[in-house]
Amino acid sequence: MEITFLGTGTSQGVPVITCKCDVCLSTSKKDKRLRTSILIKDNKTNIVIDTGPDFRQQMLREKVEKLDAVLFTHSHKDHTAGLDDIRSYNFKAKKPMEIYCSKDVLSALKMEFSYIFSDFKYPGVPKVNVNLFNSDEFYIENTKVIPIKAMHYKLPVHGFRIKNFVYLTDVSKISEKEKNKMFDADVIVLDSLRKEPHLSHLCLEESIDLLNELKPKQAYLIHISHLMGLHHEVNATLPDYISLSYDGLKITI
Repeated sequence: MEITFLGTGTSQGVPVITCKCDVCLSTSKKDKRLRTSILIKDNKTNIVIDTGPDFRQQMLREKVEKLDAVLFTHSHKDHTAGLDDIRSYNFKAKKPMEIYCSKDVLSALKMEFSYIFSDFKYPGVPKVNVNLFNSDEFYIENTKVIPIKAMHYKLPVHGFRIKNFVYLTDVSKISEKEKNKMFDADVIVLDSLRKEPHLSHLCLEESIDLLNELKPKQAYLIHISHLMGLHHEVNATLPDYISLSYDGLKITI
């Protein structure tokens, strides 16, 4: 299974418009962050988690010719705004895109993209086939997906476990029951916004504490703000098994 980090930044991305901090002025590619999203290639199945505002750019950069399904973690625009651009895959595959989401996310998508779900569709609009999930495991073709429920302040969100890979973004709290789904993982990809505490995201210390409890073989931090600091400086302070992710990073599990 191959994982590509399509974007690793928070809702504003990095650099932030008008900001003149050291991170936003950095010339390092590892300090340039599109909105958080990930591509999973499992055998012949290609899955994207979240279609943020940079979805089109990410697909072009990674030359993704085939996409089988989209998983949504939650309804915030930095995770859904690029949904319209699935139409290119509709045209090529000549079939609707399989999307997987909770009822709450579907309600939000129907408001934001009403034309996709209208009974009277304008020619050329994206086509989707909706698959709702709750807490039960489900399959995307032959790939088993286990939902992991968490809270993003007061908003329910979902992470996912696929084989020994766990992905959880935009989280501030998780129950012991759901946390149990994350043990014995080879790789955990986890939300970590900045060094200082935040209302709706894990901060760096909280992310490290959770990962020390879960004990994956390797961990990568995502949804990173410019307030986290320069990539190379922060990375040098982390435990050996934890790394800041960066856009374009590829790992094989």
